[in-house]
Amino acid sequence: MHLKDFEVERYFAKYEFTAQYLLSSSDCDGYSMNYVLNLASDVEKEHWDTLKLGYTETVGSEPLRQAIKQHYQTIALDEIVVSSPGEANFILMNVVLNAGDHVICMAPMYQSLYQVAKDIGCFVSFWKPAKTENQWYYDPEDLKQLITSKTKLIVINFPHNPTGYSLTPAEFKQITEIAQQNNILLFSDEMYRFLHHDTDQQLPSACDLYENAISLWGTAKTFGLAGLRLGWLTSKNKEILKKVEHFKDYLSICNSATSELLGTIAINNMAKFVNPNLEKIKSNILLFEQFHHRNADFFDFIKPNSGSTAFIKLTAKEPALQFAERLVKDTGIMLLPSETFEYGESHARIGFGRENMPQILEKFEVYINNNGKHYRTV
Repeated sequence: MHLKDFEVERYFAKYEFTAQYLLSSSDCDGYSMNYVLNLASDVEKEHWDTLKLGYTETVGSEPLRQAIKQHYQTIALDEIVVSSPGEANFILMNVVLNAGDHVICMAPMYQSLYQVAKDIGCFVSFWKPAKTENQWYYDPEDLKQLITSKTKLIVINFPHNPTGYSLTPAEFKQITEIAQQNNILLFSDEMYRFLHHDTDQQLPSACDLYENAISLWGTAKTFGLAGLRLGWLTSKNKEILKKVEHFKDYLSICNSATSELLGTIAINNMAKFVNPNLEKIKSNILLFEQFHHRNADFFDFIKPNSGSTAFIKLTAKEPALQFAERLVKDTGIMLLPSETFEYGESHARIGFGRENMPQILEKFEVYINNNGKHYRTV
């Protein structure tokens, strides 16, 4: 299989470690290792002090899976397989799909969630948002219209990257029922789980609602621990998970022992990571709303209701990619253009998880004002 280049990741590779300011990161500032270790229980501290850097269990250590299990309603220990998130997605697509299968995926979307299926030889249809002025909206009725007799898999992502949109719990349940009624596998990317800005609208995990749903979660977004490279698949369909486990033997085989233990500590203390992240995200969204109010002629902004990102529409007189390249060259501010999502030329992703957003917006606003004739519509 020859995979098409991963456009978002290639763009980040170009600028993430050279640009001075990152305005489009989907993760939150990373926590230090000391912050994590200071939350460890006595038993976890002892495990850390005596940790040996040998091989680990393919499916993940039992203490790690016990920590993960507590955040689901129905999932058992043998219904969890731990790996890196990207690896989990890649493996799942390869064990459940064949050339000629039909897959439905949201758009815009993180490319690996549909590209692997495409390059396996599947036919992919995109569930696109309904057009409204005040919100992104993925209508379950539109999803129904995309289903065919060959539909093998539906891929969803809520909270959604890049729009920051999330369905209501009732609508989310409706999605799982659509998949169940049509006997279609449902892959639910839940990497931004528990980052709903209104906690009353928190979504359940799809794997707790439908026996043929496979859910993906991990430590990168919710916990601000992207460097651990930990994610996991959960499902009541043990046959699929067993295939994932066997396929993993050809890739990473097992996970990092240090990452597993640090991840265990973090997952056992989730509120210590989620609450500060949510506070930062909501504070930055408020700041960005004010920035938008002063610069509404430069871009349209739909306020996200979940996650750590939003997808703005630029009114600049050039494609988003061209503007983003000019911006990073002139100011050191990296902005991720919609071309990397294969979603037109007029949008860009904003990330709200970084502490230095006030400084970035201040510099960005000076640039817009100084170059108004190029970027303003009036």
